[in-house]
Amino acid sequence: MAEASTMRRGAAALLTRFLMLLGLSFAALVQPAAAQSMLRDAETEALFRDMSRPIIAAAGLRPENVQIVLLNDKSINAFVAGGQIVYVHSGLVMAADNANEVQGVIAHELGHITGGHIIRSDEGGRMAMGIVLLSLLLGAAAMAAGGGEAGAGIMAAGQQAAMGKFLAFSRTQESSADAAGAKYLTEAGVSGKGSLSFFKKLQNMEFRYAVPQEDSYARTHPLSGERVAALEQVYKTASSWDSPTDAKLEARFQRVKAKLSGFVDDPRQTLLRYPESNKSVPARYARAYAWHKSAYPEKANAEVDSLLKAEPKDPYFLELKGQILLESGKPREALASLRQAVAAAPEQPLISALLGHALIATEDKDNFAEAKQVLKSAIGRDNSNPFAWYQLGIVYDREGDHARAALATAERYNLEGNRMMALTSARTALGGIKSGTADCLRAQDIAMASRAAIADDKKTSDKVRKRLDDRPMVCAGA
Repeated sequence: MAEASTMRRGAAALLTRFLMLLGLSFAALVQPAAAQSMLRDAETEALFRDMSRPIIAAAGLRPENVQIVLLNDKSINAFVAGGQIVYVHSGLVMAADNANEVQGVIAHELGHITGGHIIRSDEGGRMAMGIVLLSLLLGAAAMAAGGGEAGAGIMAAGQQAAMGKFLAFSRTQESSADAAGAKYLTEAGVSGKGSLSFFKKLQNMEFRYAVPQEDSYARTHPLSGERVAALEQVYKTASSWDSPTDAKLEARFQRVKAKLSGFVDDPRQTLLRYPESNKSVPARYARAYAWHKSAYPEKANAEVDSLLKAEPKDPYFLELKGQILLESGKPREALASLRQAVAAAPEQPLISALLGHALIATEDKDNFAEAKQVLKSAIGRDNSNPFAWYQLGIVYDREGDHARAALATAERYNLEGNRMMALTSARTALGGIKSGTADCLRAQDIAMASRAAIADDKKTSDKVRKRLDDRPMVCAGA
């Protein structure tokens, strides 16, 4: 009995250890975007769209259906986590020397999307788990026959073989994405020089941190040196190898990179990277927000004004000027710049949402009608912005339309993943919205979807479940 108990404990321990290792490997492949904060910026998103559009088309996907999302994370990384969304870390943009390097990364991630690698990741897990379970059965049989050490050895060997199988599966997917990315770049007429130079950056990092270069057996990705060797000949013989990056696109990338530094880096770091002796557009752009963060409003405004002197109608310079004034507690002064920015770029909903925020922040009721108009316009173009819904809810509340304020709040919480607050707000909205209207149907959708999600969540407590009554989701308003 004692030996059998020991055998069961040993088998359980090995299985638990493997599952933990497998879970860590999945975490490396599919990183939760929700754990990182998303950075929304109109200029950056426009750049991502334009620099990726030909590559997305070459991949056989529709550009309007693919999103490139920027996350506030200083690590050098990009990933996909289901759907047609490529997540790019801010650290990767900062590490890239040029737009072509980022294009190479995007092409690789598109290879994961077209290959269905996220969906197929469980195949590798199932194969590995099959090996583990077989080794547990064989090990248990050996133990039952009196070969305790032999049984334990079989189980340990099975665990090692299973993890090796899973990691090999992962490396195969990465190599497949590399090859697909190279194909898409070539067909899009985009040079692979950036892709190779970025892999060499990663290789230098591996050298710096003493990552063994002779064997990739225990890694989810092939060694960067292996990837460079595999791709170098492909890229160098491609017709697009000597294709230059569009000069305007490259200038936009350098602007965005500098702007990003101003927003996410410590101001001292930004000012070291872009000293005052550097009078280029990107440097002044970076310093403007760095000075603002450092509480030097005169210097911040001087940098922005110098940019606007050269480009008085640039919507993003105007947006930055308005944002700095707004965040400095001067919403009324920010309105002129933000109105000009919206006029110059009416297709940019993030700028419209910022103008709506500034109009509300004036606390002038005469501005609320304009705020409502620009916020509804922003949401009409992009209804996935929680901040815009929050601001629209404020307008409705100030107007006394509490039902629609509650609906806007439900939209906001729904986007943020707060199911309970989305359900509560949607139910409040249902109590004051006329039946049969589009707003009524939307409130019903949010309420029912939120209730179902809460009920299906294994983490939901019994106490919370009891609060999820089955009352009909109907609009009671006249």
